[in-house]
Amino acid sequence: MAVDRLLPTQEAEDLLALTREIADKELATRVERHEREESYPEGLFATLGAAGLLGLPYPEEHGGGAQPYEVYLQVLEELAARWAAVAVATSVHGLSCFPVATFGTEEQRRRWLPEMLAGRIVGGYSLSEPQAGSDAAALACRAAKDADGYRVTGTKAWITHGGRADFYALFVRTGEGSRGISCLLAPGRAEGLSFGRPEEKMGLHAIPTTTANWDGALLEPDRLIGAEGQGLQIAFSALDSGRLGIAACATGLAQAALDAAVEYANERTTFGKRIVDHQGLGFLLADMAAAVDSARATYLDAARRRDLGRPYGRQASVAKLVATDAAMKVTTDAVQVLGGYGYTRDFPVERYMREAKIMQIFEGTNQIQRLVISRTLARA
Repeated sequence: MAVDRLLPTQEAEDLLALTREIADKELATRVERHEREESYPEGLFATLGAAGLLGLPYPEEHGGGAQPYEVYLQVLEELAARWAAVAVATSVHGLSCFPVATFGTEEQRRRWLPEMLAGRIVGGYSLSEPQAGSDAAALACRAAKDADGYRVTGTKAWITHGGRADFYALFVRTGEGSRGISCLLAPGRAEGLSFGRPEEKMGLHAIPTTTANWDGALLEPDRLIGAEGQGLQIAFSALDSGRLGIAACATGLAQAALDAAVEYANERTTFGKRIVDHQGLGFLLADMAAAVDSARATYLDAARRRDLGRPYGRQASVAKLVATDAAMKVTTDAVQVLGGYGYTRDFPVERYMREAKIMQIFEGTNQIQRLVISRTLARA
């Protein structure tokens, strides 16, 4: 079902039309095979990059698309409606470009951003560790400074695109306490860097998630982004944008589940009429549609605040919370609408349900989002 979008410009409408065309041709036709086989979609991100879809919210002067965030997020939603794993990896790539684009020097931007934003190199975001997920200030992976640069030692975890990415926004300890964390732009290949076996996940099978082991790998001094000790500020400001990306992905996934349920309900008959015409089922579908529309409205409100330069951290947490909880419920209800068929792999709704669960967890669990929101209320 085509979403009736209110886009700000004709250029944005054309961009969304292009996105749908690419998503239908390149994503929808490949998703079932790659997710079932747990195989990486070789060449797909180069295709998205060549179409300009990997650098949309960044400035044109460095190769970006200079699009408002509200437009970029709707592009992510369209991608997620066809293939959630690819949309999430696209969002993570944008998140990985953020430190250089926002905190890098002009020289660093000129050196690295054009290739990043064109999608010629794809990024990963390396913040979490085995014992430091939501508590980012507890990072233990350390970068010791010497005459040649930074020697990185330790383990990072839960890296989307781990082992496949060309670069990583890497957060490491360079000092003590919460002000002792710094951001480095790490290459995807370095002597002393190795990756663990991809995690055996419930969903999002086509894009690997791994640990990274740093064994004294040397990174040049000019790979420090921002100042030493500024890492948490960089990480948290990036995550506000990243949470909106996940909210958009969750909304696209929920929309796909709703579309599948509506299509089935219009075709399946019981007791002499379509099941969509049974009030109990029709009301369930109505609640699913309301949840999807509400999720979309919530992330767009936060994005428009971001585009206006207004504070949006609380709204980003609300959007991530609302959209991912909605995705979990809508995908679960879609399985219910299809009944026994929904529990089989003959229909995609069982995959949608598995994929929705992780969206309540990464980019800050929904319990963390509630904590963020409640703290803003305590300061009111």
